[in-house]
Amino acid sequence: MTSLEIVPVEGRALLDRFIRLPERLHRNDPTYIAPLHLERLDALTPKNPFFGHADIQFWIACKDGRDVGRISAQIDHQELALRPDAAGHFGMIAAEDDPEIFRALLTTAEDWLRARGMTRVTGPFNLNVNEEMGLLVDGFDTPPMLLMGHDLPYVGPRIEALDYAQEKDVYAYLYDITGELPASARRLLARPLPKGITVRRIDFKRYNEEIRAITEIFNDAWLYNWGFVPLTDIETDHLAKSLKPLLDPRLVSIVEQDGKPVGFLVCLPNLNEAIRDLNGRILPFGWAKLLWRLKVRGVKTARVPLMGVKRSAAQGVIGSFLPFLLIDTVRKEAIKMGFTHIEMSWILEDNMPMRRMNESLGGVSYKTYRIYGKSL
Repeated sequence: MTSLEIVPVEGRALLDRFIRLPERLHRNDPTYIAPLHLERLDALTPKNPFFGHADIQFWIACKDGRDVGRISAQIDHQELALRPDAAGHFGMIAAEDDPEIFRALLTTAEDWLRARGMTRVTGPFNLNVNEEMGLLVDGFDTPPMLLMGHDLPYVGPRIEALDYAQEKDVYAYLYDITGELPASARRLLARPLPKGITVRRIDFKRYNEEIRAITEIFNDAWLYNWGFVPLTDIETDHLAKSLKPLLDPRLVSIVEQDGKPVGFLVCLPNLNEAIRDLNGRILPFGWAKLLWRLKVRGVKTARVPLMGVKRSAAQGVIGSFLPFLLIDTVRKEAIKMGFTHIEMSWILEDNMPMRRMNESLGGVSYKTYRIYGKSL
């Protein structure tokens, strides 16, 4: 007789098992890329400033001496301060294809959230809306890009079988930047810049100031979007430190209106392309391969994880032009640097202006991530 046990993650040894568990589940998945273990440790411990305003718990499912699944539950008090009716969240879900394991994991997370006053649960969030979100439900045949999730095809149906329904879909768009832009986009971008509008690179000599300006734009631009939670000053500082090793000033575009930053776009080399065969390990020799691929040979793909235009600048003709200007400026630089494809992600299913803009520039929606919800 088999015995299934749900074990709370306490201590480094269990957290290491929690981090590594998906590697075994995906061992026959040619498109899976294991995140770097050191990066996951930073993301899943109090080094991540999200822990400063959230209650978080991780669990591992064990069966016959094997780790067979994992899950997390989170309550974001900053989100609750913004929206008192906000849901609790589950995340980090991965398990063998067994309905008993999924039921035990999700019931454990639900009970934990219910005991703390939550009346709804949504997820997956790994760990919040400003990190990784959504379960991959379409696009399993291509590897994930930097800081994007990758799940096995059976996970969605297992979650849905437990009375979870679609809450929101988000899309990843892929551009082949080596091809010619559609004629309509070429005509738009051929126009002279509107009066008072300038576009420039990030200034690394004023790096912290620039990141704070970017964060201010981000928090303003996305304020009324579904699920939005603003970045705090501490999270901004953490973001600045974590992004700096990957940032290239040619791939960060800032638009100013009358000398003041009103829009930005951050494009990052796709680290996943460089670590695809490191199996999450950067030591003892993984760091050398990583350095070679990033700095010498280079990677061919990149991802835009952050973009925004201030609401005050997003009105009228100028406002509709600025996102095109940001994307095209970085696209031209990326081509010079040898990149061939850029992912724009994620885009909410009902954000039709962004979806239409992506499609008008030749982007193709090639991955769908789903956020599920359920009443407790």
